[in-house]
Amino acid sequence: MKLITLLFTVLILTGCTSNSGTTLQNENAFISGNGISLFLEKKDRKSAPKISGPTLDSKMLTLESNRVTVINVWASWCAPCRAEAPVLQDFSIRYPQVQFAGILTRDSISSAKAFYENFNLTYPTFIDDSILVGFRGSLIPNAIPTTLIIDKDGKVAVRISGEVTVAGMKKMLEKVLADA
Repeated sequence: MKLITLLFTVLILTGCTSNSGTTLQNENAFISGNGISLFLEKKDRKSAPKISGPTLDSKMLTLESNRVTVINVWASWCAPCRAEAPVLQDFSIRYPQVQFAGILTRDSISSAKAFYENFNLTYPTFIDDSILVGFRGSLIPNAIPTTLIIDKDGKVAVRISGEVTVAGMKKMLEKVLADA
């Protein structure tokens, strides 16, 4: 009887916490990132895929190699994505030597365009989220926003899971640039 009571208690507690931090959008579960920034030492970095495809402004784009690059995975319905958009835009202007790009995920083109206009974003966003498959092992599945900083050697140097902050982004970006 004690075992049954214990199992029942565990099941109830598990059920109460299994969806914490989860947002449903179009019947697909997403989790908000936890805000943790992970800097990878050079020996631990994985190669990033070549990033190429259609952009929000209906152009085809291939990101340059041998250049530090910031990639932000976002959606217009994501509250932390809205909060970090001005920070990313500001950094894209303050660091012209760094390439910035977004990857839209699980969102409509019209909503994404409205988001871009609302925040006056100038860096490109890829609209083909199949690009994310190439980052397997570097991204937390279904966590948005997520920001990656790719070093000049084309390897993922930083993963920021959740909303970027000015202080956190500056620290990580400066660290990767100093590595170059």
